[in-house]
Order: sequence, then structure tokens, then C-alpha cells
Amino acid sequence: MTLYGGQGDPARTMALLWRAHSPATEDAPRQRTGRAAPGPKQGLTVDAIIEAAIAVADADGMDRLSMRAVGDRLGTSAMALYTYVPSKRELVDLMYDHAHAGWPQTYPTGDAPRSAVLAWADDLWDRYLRHPWLLQVSYARPVLGPHEQSVLESLLGILHGADLPPQSLRPGVSALFHLVRGAAQTAAEGRAAAAATGTSDQQWWTERSALLARLAPDFASRFPHSTALGGASSDMDYDPVRQARRALDGGLRLLLDGLLPPDD
Repeated sequence: MTLYGGQGDPARTMALLWRAHSPATEDAPRQRTGRAAPGPKQGLTVDAIIEAAIAVADADGMDRLSMRAVGDRLGTSAMALYTYVPSKRELVDLMYDHAHAGWPQTYPTGDAPRSAVLAWADDLWDRYLRHPWLLQVSYARPVLGPHEQSVLESLLGILHGADLPPQSLRPGVSALFHLVRGAAQTAAEGRAAAAATGTSDQQWWTERSALLARLAPDFASRFPHSTALGGASSDMDYDPVRQARRALDGGLRLLLDGLLPPDD
């Protein structure tokens, strides 16, 4: 399931993301008399709703996310949430941005910008695997929140300090984001596959390798390069997260070889 950011009301979503002072973002809505308005449970806040929604998505996936599920987790009704967050459409944007909270503002570079980029990539990989539902929110339309922006800003700070040529900056940044996200997507999907299908990776590959050998005995001669690639590793690792991480590390080395000079 792919979700797209920015499906809610733009003005209300952006006000909530940036916590602009408006009726839509008040944590304790009041009537004009100053008395607390009826409906919302006392102590309910926008941040509490977002954190509960993230907990639902972490535990059950985005398919199970609903205003009712979030309300149940908070011990209140779905209707009480609408005073703070207009709908699930706005909530997805808020969740996505909030899941990137706490990102380092800067990474020490000194004479080691490559090491700083690798540390940034490690943090992004860890964040995706901690909240795999993030990978279901399309990067085609960023939510434009402050926490999401901090991820980009910190990488740009590293590359700015490395005096990266302007013509390399945009493609380099895009390639780094796509490389980390793609590897994390493969890891997250591989990790979920066994539970979803009831078949382990080792069982899946073992069964199909045996069938392939019997049904296509000329496979090696027809596809010699594929066969050589498959035999490059001395032993097969059936852990999808380790496989994806090795691919990421190798890809980062190749990308950074063309992007940055070696660290001093």
C-alpha cells in the first residue's frame, strides 16, 4: 500500500506540522467564554495523538491505522481526536514528520566527510527499520515538515562542508536518499515476508533452487553472468536484513568514491 503525503487540507496540515498558532492546532480548545469546550478528553494533545498513531503503525502496520484505533489506544473516542487533527489524511503527514524527530542537527566532519555521510546513512537506515511504515509513504511528495527537513538539512551541511561541486549536489543527494531508502525497503519487506507467507527465506530459496536445477538444467550456460554473480559469495545468507545491509554498504562505497575524496 502506497500512501501520498499532502492529501489533507493544506492550510491545516501545514499549521499542524509547524505548530502555527491557529484554532486547528490548539492543544486545549476553548469556547469564546474561556471555558473548556465539551468533547475532547482532558489532557489530549496533538503530540499525544501523533505518538499513539505511530505506536499503532509500528505494532500493526498502516493497514490497521484508523482514527478509531488511535482513539482506542488513547482511551477515548475517534470523534474526540477530530478537534485536534481533522482526519487521517492530515494524521499521516504528522506521523511521517514526527517519526523523524530527534535527528542530529549536524554531523562532525573535520577531515572526514565520507564518515559523516555514512553516519547519516546509518541513522536513516535505522529510522526506516524502526518504523517500516515510513517506507509506505511515497517520497514523491514530501510532507514539508520541520523534522523531515532536518534530515535533508544535515546531509546538505555535510556536503557543503566538503565543498561538493554544485552540479553534483542535487544528483548526489537524491542518489543517497534513494540508495538508503531502497535498501531499507528490501530489508523491511524481506523481514515481513516470512510472517506474511508462512515460508522462511531459506525454505523459499531451497525449494525453488532445486526446481530450477531440475526444470532448467542449462540455466548456467544460458545465464552465465547471473550464475557467476550468484556464486560470488562462498555461502548463502538467508537473512534479508543482512543481505540488504551488505548491498547498501557496497553501494555507498561506490557512490561516495565518485562523490567525495577519501577521508584524510
